[in-house]
Amino acid sequence: MANISGWFEERLEIRKNINWFLYRKVSRGVGWWYTLGSATLVTFLLLSFTGLFLMMNYSPSPDHAYESVQYITHEVPFGGFIRSIHSWSAGAMVVLIGLHLLRTFFMAAYKYPRELTWVVGVLLLILVMGASFTGYLLPWDQKAYWATNVGTGIASQAPVVGPWIQKVLVGGSSIGALTLTRFYTFHIGVIPPLIILLIVTHIFLVIKQGISAPPEK
Repeated sequence: MANISGWFEERLEIRKNINWFLYRKVSRGVGWWYTLGSATLVTFLLLSFTGLFLMMNYSPSPDHAYESVQYITHEVPFGGFIRSIHSWSAGAMVVLIGLHLLRTFFMAAYKYPRELTWVVGVLLLILVMGASFTGYLLPWDQKAYWATNVGTGIASQAPVVGPWIQKVLVGGSSIGALTLTRFYTFHIGVIPPLIILLIVTHIFLVIKQGISAPPEK
């Protein structure tokens, strides 16, 4: 085993890369406020694992969406528990990433040389809000339907691009089967890969540039 691990280490430098990732200098004064980014990452991992479970039992069609959610909640073993984790993690992620950005702003951690890290974080916030919005329709109940109707109506009021955004989201003049399909596609096929890409970029930038020091009192 030692020879095998040595063979891989010589070619891939796994230990060196792990040490680069895990062991680095931390500025004095770093406290609990600096754990918000890691907490946001944990909620995303929870959403990913529970989402995979939900995908295996969910049917994205108007005729079966509501029934499949009820099946997950009441018939699948631990289905209601896993769905609750997914739902609460989604809300927690929105709150945590918002607090993380506020902490970064008020502690001036967006300044040179971390401007790009800030931009990536803002893009992540937009994607997280998009994931939350598109996931809200999937239970296909009255609450989800009318909330989405209000949300797409607000989007249509945006200057110039508003009607186009509504058309892309709704897929027609009113919310229907195509809307559900598009929201499901955005929720599991478009937004999560973009979030993963930006998370990797964000973490790389944080490690490369180091954690910003708290502002002096």
